[in-house]
Amino acid sequence: MIQPDGVRVKIPASTANLGPGFDTLGMALSLYAWIEMKEAEQTVFHLYGDEMQGIPRDKSNLLYQVAQQVFERAGVQVPELEISMFSDIPLTRGLGSSATAIVGALAAANALIGSPLSKAELFDMATGIEDHPDNVGASLYGGIITAIWDGVHAECIRFDPPEDLEVLVVVPDFELQTSEARKVLPDHISRKDAVYNVSRASFLVGALASGRLDLIGKAMSDRLHQPYRAPLIPGMTRILEEAGNHGALGVALSGAGPTLLALVDRQQSRKNELEAFLLNTMRAEGINASAKWLLPDVEGVVEISGMPSRSFMDMVKGK
Repeated sequence: MIQPDGVRVKIPASTANLGPGFDTLGMALSLYAWIEMKEAEQTVFHLYGDEMQGIPRDKSNLLYQVAQQVFERAGVQVPELEISMFSDIPLTRGLGSSATAIVGALAAANALIGSPLSKAELFDMATGIEDHPDNVGASLYGGIITAIWDGVHAECIRFDPPEDLEVLVVVPDFELQTSEARKVLPDHISRKDAVYNVSRASFLVGALASGRLDLIGKAMSDRLHQPYRAPLIPGMTRILEEAGNHGALGVALSGAGPTLLALVDRQQSRKNELEAFLLNTMRAEGINASAKWLLPDVEGVVEISGMPSRSFMDMVKGK
C-alpha cells in the first residue's frame, strides 16, 4: 500500500577504505542528506542547497531511477513522483555522496510502498548500482562495516565504532571523480603488497572492533591505492606521513578522495594542532580546504516517522 502522505528519510555520509580496506571497509559519518518522496500526478523535483546545483530535475535523476528499480522489484507501479532532497554532503569529494543518494532513494521508495523489501535486498541493490559495498553498506546500516560482494550478492558485518572515536575530515575545494581516481590504479600488484594490505586491513578491523585505539596507526597504512592517488592530491603524502605527529590516531584518503580523514581520540587535547597541520599543509600546496569534525553515525538510514506538518525544509533546518 502506497503511503498517501509520502515518506521522509535521513541518510548519513560515509567514508570508505579507511586506508587498507579497499572497497571493503566503510564507516558512516554524522553528515547528512534528507529525502522526501511522494506519489504525484506529474514528476517534480525540489532540490535544495549548494550541493544540489546542476543535478537533473527530470526522470534521468538518479533518485527517480533508483526508486523505479525498487518499484519494479516489488511489482508495484508508481510512475510519477514528487521528490525533495537537501544535502550537507559535498559532491565528488570522497564522502559517499552518490551512495547516500542511492541508499536514500532505495529506502524512501521502499517505505513509500510499505517496505516489502528487506534491508539485505536493498543492500544487494545498492551495491549493484554503486559496484562496491563499502559506502552504501555504511550509509544503510550505520557504524563500521566490513563487506564482500560477488557481483550478485553482498554481505557485511556491522559493528559499533569505539566510543571515543572522533573523525576530522579536510575537504579540498576541488572535485575528484571516482572514475578518474580509479584510472591511476595499477592492474597488477605484487604478492608482498597484497599481503601487506590484507594484514593491515585485518588488523584494523580487529583494532576498531575491540576498541584498541592505540593500534589504529599501525593498521591504516596502504599500498594498493593511496600511493598511486597521492599525486592527484597535493599535500597528501606529507599528511599521511606526519599527521600522527600532530595527534592523529591514523590518517587516510577518504574513499577516492580528495578528502583526507584523520581518526582521533576525542579525549586528547591536540585537535586544534591537528586541524591546523592538515589545513596549512594543503594551503602550502595552493589548495583551499575546509575542516569538519564529525562523529561516527551508528543508525544508518532512518525513516522519519510520520509526515510532520511542517514543510520539508523546516524539518531539515530543525535537524
